Amino acid sequence: MSARVQAGPAPGATALAFAARALAQVVDEGYTAELALARLDVPQPDRAAARAILSGTLRWYLRLAPAVEELLQRGQTMHGLVRAVLVTALHQIEYSRAAPESVANIAVDAVRVAGQAGASGFVNALLRRYLRERAAVLSSVDRSEPATLAHPRWLLKAIREEHGSQAAQIINANNEPPPMTLRVNLARGTREAMIEKLAAAGHIAHPGLADSALVLEQPVDVGALPGFDSGEISVQDAGAQFAARMVDAQAGERVLDACAAPGGKTGHLLERTPALEELVAVDIDADRLARVAGNLQRLGLSATLQKADLLGDWFDGRPFDRILLDAPCSGTGVIRRHPDIKLLRRADDVERFAATQRKLLMRCATMLKAGGRLVYATCSILQGENQMVIEAFLALDPRFTRAGPDQILLPTPRSAGPAAQTDGFYYACLQKGGA
Repeated sequence: MSARVQAGPAPGATALAFAARALAQVVDEGYTAELALARLDVPQPDRAAARAILSGTLRWYLRLAPAVEELLQRGQTMHGLVRAVLVTALHQIEYSRAAPESVANIAVDAVRVAGQAGASGFVNALLRRYLRERAAVLSSVDRSEPATLAHPRWLLKAIREEHGSQAAQIINANNEPPPMTLRVNLARGTREAMIEKLAAAGHIAHPGLADSALVLEQPVDVGALPGFDSGEISVQDAGAQFAARMVDAQAGERVLDACAAPGGKTGHLLERTPALEELVAVDIDADRLARVAGNLQRLGLSATLQKADLLGDWFDGRPFDRILLDAPCSGTGVIRRHPDIKLLRRADDVERFAATQRKLLMRCATMLKAGGRLVYATCSILQGENQMVIEAFLALDPRFTRAGPDQILLPTPRSAGPAAQTDGFYYACLQKGGA
């Protein structure tokens, strides 16, 4: 009698298991999704799928996690990793094209891959019950508005209070996968020529909101795009492409890109004005600054990279003509790209960020020449980090005035069309008085 060969896990089980492990790190340990995935040694064939499953699960976690709770008996508990497998499985059932019955089988194998083989029967039973009762379970969950809309209550309240009739647009956009938006290096060619080049390679793109933006009809691996390796295009949201335009650096000027990582805006500043005297890119994190260096190398551009705390003792006293302060913020404008923000942010984080933003603004003010321009930017849609920060700064430093109206961009759903697609950003352009 021949020995029985033990079959490996079902296709998709390994990716689901790694997505669940990363999800548990976000939910239970407070890691960002990016860091959680980086800490795991995800096999190369499963990386894209694991990332996609994690992102989708985080996007709908506030609806899916309560659905798992509905299935439990009173007082029943489970290991956090088992819970994460169940939540990711529910995402695959509700929001992917996978056959629901097959997801249950994949999840049973995934919980084994995740090191919780003893819970495989429990996972199988709960998911089979969910498939029988899903309509009733979701109907019960959806009595809660934060669950139905997959947003924390504090954020729903803030969006509605601050954005009124546009709140539904923002919430809907946050719950969609983000578009893949490119930035065309206009120093190397036109947007129209790049549309033709992409089409020849089978990638259909449409003009985006910014003058250098293109939106792909279908996301693809960036390495498959013609012109990426040679620096003709980069991946960057259309709203983020407004920063370099607002800085409006001129040839021969010295520019500071404060809080520069990962370097998208750094590269765009240099593309728009290649004849700068110097661009100094500062970031506190060495690993993130290395990403700036990598991006610049691909683009064939150079800048002075400075690892430093912007508030620390690094400035040599030589003032800048222009400063871009891309301030750390809550990230509430980029939730569709970083859905973990829904779980990691709290209402009191807004004032914590605002306190830092005010300090950074005051610091940048000391490094700017008289007559110079300071552009303050965030990827937040909350006034506490935007208009209120600027008003407080202007009240403290009368040398500064607005150089034009603030630019407020709100997340737009895909139904608005490629030409309107943007994440949420805020820009204030300030001029320092004096000769």
